[in-house]
Amino acid sequence: MTQQNFSIEFFPPKTPEGVEKLRAARARLAELKPKYFSVTFGAGGSTQKGTLETVLEIKREGHEAAPHLSCIGSSRDSLRAVLNEYKANGIRRLVALRGDLPSGYGASGELRYANELVEFIRAETGDWFHIEVAAYPEMHPQARSPQDDVQSFARKVQAGANAAITQYFYNADAYFRFVEEARKAGVTVPIVAGIMPITNYSQLMRFSDMCGAEIPRWIRLKLASFGDDTASIKAFGLDVVTALCERLLAGGTPGLHFYTLNQAAATTEICRRLNGSSR
Repeated sequence: MTQQNFSIEFFPPKTPEGVEKLRAARARLAELKPKYFSVTFGAGGSTQKGTLETVLEIKREGHEAAPHLSCIGSSRDSLRAVLNEYKANGIRRLVALRGDLPSGYGASGELRYANELVEFIRAETGDWFHIEVAAYPEMHPQARSPQDDVQSFARKVQAGANAAITQYFYNADAYFRFVEEARKAGVTVPIVAGIMPITNYSQLMRFSDMCGAEIPRWIRLKLASFGDDTASIKAFGLDVVTALCERLLAGGTPGLHFYTLNQAAATTEICRRLNGSSR
């Protein structure tokens, strides 16, 4: 595995302690020389300031940074202001998402879908940004059918996206089948596999219920059998996720995007194992 084919994702910390923890994790992960670090954007832009601050700090450290930008709950004017700020600070990469409405919000904003956001970014900034969009190998939870989901993905690419990052998954066949369907729909851009290290069973179940990612039954039962034995959960998680990454890389995925949850240990170990097995 080389620098050219993996990237790392963080969320903006909300406390001074969180900021320090992320700095420490980032310093450790930077040693792996990822292609770039991405930083998420809360529901309705609720972490917009934190996203900007984190991205600019990453850039000051000499790394490429890619802020997430969501359109739900935002006006064209507010999006234009954010784009101008990133452009003024020399940011050249964005992850463009529809995003989620924060609880209590009634209105969805002026742009309703990610393809509209991509079109808007292109209209406002031309080719300044390299734009990544989301893809869902196991189908977006709100899509009407797998076919509709692939068409929705194709529209985002047609609007001007350069590449895609998938939702995390643990079934490599779902990824390969999705890529095949996307190619049949005329999508030619790289589709990078999203990878979620397994370190905490209850947290993983909660995230997966929210985003529609399937945890295969054998993995779920094995994790449940460990109870509170966190060492066994982490050891098993490392084996499962490393094997998944090996299969994806052997099958031709153009890259891996690690959802780190601001932790360094699991991603560092997976990358170490992958590099050890790629001699």
